[in-house]
Amino acid sequence: MSLRYETLTGAAIGRVIDGVAALRIKVFRDWPYLYDGDLAYEQRYLQGYAGNPRAIVVAAWDGGQLVGASTGLPLSDADAEFQTAFAKTEHDPAQIFYCAESVLLPECRGHGAGHHFFDAREQHARDHGFPMTAFCAVIRAPDHPARPEEYRPLDPFWRKRGYAPLPGVTARFHWRDLGDQAETDKTLQFWIRKP
Repeated sequence: MSLRYETLTGAAIGRVIDGVAALRIKVFRDWPYLYDGDLAYEQRYLQGYAGNPRAIVVAAWDGGQLVGASTGLPLSDADAEFQTAFAKTEHDPAQIFYCAESVLLPECRGHGAGHHFFDAREQHARDHGFPMTAFCAVIRAPDHPARPEEYRPLDPFWRKRGYAPLPGVTARFHWRDLGDQAETDKTLQFWIRKP
């Protein structure tokens, strides 16, 4: 498989919002997010990227089909819950570029997209003067009944790229899991890469 990548910033992000919103809903239905998504919410959420000149979306295309996307923006422009996570740390949110989500259809994995997504966002962060990049990942119980037997955490991939978890630095978000009637709180662990 040969994927084509496109880096979008600022207003150019607007033309892929619908596609990225649909991808987020599809990919985040799987473990470990189990997200029962809403298209209107996703489109509103992604408008924050289109309106931000320092935001980035890296789109992955297979022919004319959008099959993956990765987003990022300065942590100081991200949701308050992400910034609050750093309140009692030595890290200044103004110095951190937040690598938000990476979503890729399962059949397109294993062809280098993950590295390309991080490479592009990290370069964008450097180009805008950010010395650090960070992201967060949902924490699920190891014995969660929905955990697939064949699931392999991405921790080794993230560590190989120079990221490490920040002990005690977490954010709280809520969403509705598949099959649930109501939203529940989730904890997301921050990982950071320093220069």
